[in-house]
Amino acid sequence: MNSKDYGLELKFSAGAQIVSDGTQIEGYASLFGVTDQGGDVVAKGAYAASLARLAARGDKVRMLWQHDPARPIGVWDEIREDDRGLWVKGRLLPEVAQAREAAALIAAGAIDGLSIGYRTIAAERDGKGRRVLAEVELWEVSLVTFPMLAEAKVGKKSDALDDGLDKVAAAFRAATMALRAE
Repeated sequence: MNSKDYGLELKFSAGAQIVSDGTQIEGYASLFGVTDQGGDVVAKGAYAASLARLAARGDKVRMLWQHDPARPIGVWDEIREDDRGLWVKGRLLPEVAQAREAAALIAAGAIDGLSIGYRTIAAERDGKGRRVLAEVELWEVSLVTFPMLAEAKVGKKSDALDDGLDKVAAAFRAATMALRAE
């Protein structure tokens, strides 16, 4: 499937981090007001209508591996806009081989990004020549190798994370070993 045929656009953004047992991830899939490498800026509220339509239909944003619609790797349990951007929380499914590999790659620091797949509903150019996305139809949020925003990294250490990352990595290794033993 060629994404251009369907008007699908991709936007790499804020990182995720593994929490608890190594299968749950959370983070920002998009940051408001930050110019990405493509010269786009997502405006606050850009996802609201799309999220409302999905909720009304009882549908969900898909969790994919590298934007490949043939490779779902988990489910997003919570997606919401806040003052900073589009926050997501979900689970990598241990029954899916690619999800187990994704969890291992995140834990090792080999992949470090989240990216949105969307269709632009409303956008305009600002005085700096940037495309400001005022409304988008959100289709999916993928785990990706290369985030569009330099600061958008999976497992990026902050003061709050430094103390727990070693424990999370150890828990992930233990969970991986347990899955392999089954």
